[in-house]
Amino acid sequence: MANKDYYGILGVTKSASDDEIKRAYRKLAKKYHPDANPDNKAEAEAKFKEVSEAYEVLSDKQKRSNYDNFGNPDGPQFGGGQGGHYSYGGSGFGGSGFEGFGFDDFGFGSFSDIFSAAFGGGTRSRRRNGPRKGTDMKANIEITFEESYLGTEKTISVNRNRECPKCHGNGTRDGSEAHVCSVCKGTGQIRQVVTTPFGQMATQKICSNCGGEGKIIDDPCPNCKGKGYTRQTSKIKVKIPAGINDGQTIVLRGEGEPGEKGGPKGDLYINIHVKKHDIYTRKADHVLCDIPITFTGATLGTEIEVPMVDGTKQKYTIPAGTQTGTKFVIKNKGFKSVNNKNWSGDFVFTVVVQVPKRLTQEQRELITKLALTMNEQPPIKKRGIFG
Repeated sequence: MANKDYYGILGVTKSASDDEIKRAYRKLAKKYHPDANPDNKAEAEAKFKEVSEAYEVLSDKQKRSNYDNFGNPDGPQFGGGQGGHYSYGGSGFGGSGFEGFGFDDFGFGSFSDIFSAAFGGGTRSRRRNGPRKGTDMKANIEITFEESYLGTEKTISVNRNRECPKCHGNGTRDGSEAHVCSVCKGTGQIRQVVTTPFGQMATQKICSNCGGEGKIIDDPCPNCKGKGYTRQTSKIKVKIPAGINDGQTIVLRGEGEPGEKGGPKGDLYINIHVKKHDIYTRKADHVLCDIPITFTGATLGTEIEVPMVDGTKQKYTIPAGTQTGTKFVIKNKGFKSVNNKNWSGDFVFTVVVQVPKRLTQEQRELITKLALTMNEQPPIKKRGIFG
């Protein structure tokens, strides 16, 4: 199911509400239902499956969140399309199809009710009363170039739901207990049989009496209002490894929103942003920079101290006659590889020869004498074929 534009398939924007998504789905499901397209059933069937697949993802809060954040729904229960959940063949929709009557015989409202019954409950209703993983969360951390090189530890504040300290997640006041819903008998679902022009369809709906929880709280906890959790700000320490690059993500398992019905906690995805440096730049795992040297040092050769990213200085011998733009490499002094502890990039610096702009009279005379001894003259630029 990955790499599909589910919003585009349903013709809605990414900010569409649940009701807008449901309306768009119902409209397209009626349009592409195979029995409504007897002359082009194969293509309609493919479109119908595609629309149903998009609706299953976008109508599920957890799947939609994973799809928006990571481009792919998460969870082992996510399969390839609607499959066995929403079939349109068999005794209900097969046989004569729409032969003998049209939409006007029962109205679009009734047809919408059929799809609401078939797609509004089913899998999602069955899941509601079972364990559900908590919602994943996102955060951003900005670090310096040096911190990305050396690694660091940061503390961030995360506002998330956590178990209510008063009722310990029960949602009830001290000394009271929730009782089983008398309508659904604790299942959180109500089974319904809907009679349609195609026959009878058995569906499961979320119990409206208990909201699908399977229990009723008569005396809710005053701290969490019966929810079992409260919004809390937590301090989390984040270890950032040496070598991490701008745009990379650190995942902290179990640091997201709490799960429901005994489900696991969600995860916290931390996006790393590295500030630009005035001197250094990064290319892959290599550190790049420009190092100025004097005119005489480039001419005669010299030893310089190269400032490294970690604050130390590395001595390096520049050979005589070095030209501006020459690159030198200090091996294994670049970034450590996050994925391979045995690999480090190199430190590559480019020499920039500084020509003096102001000379004393004595300096000018000395350089003039030097020039005479070397019989220097500017290089002759060769003419092109056009002169």
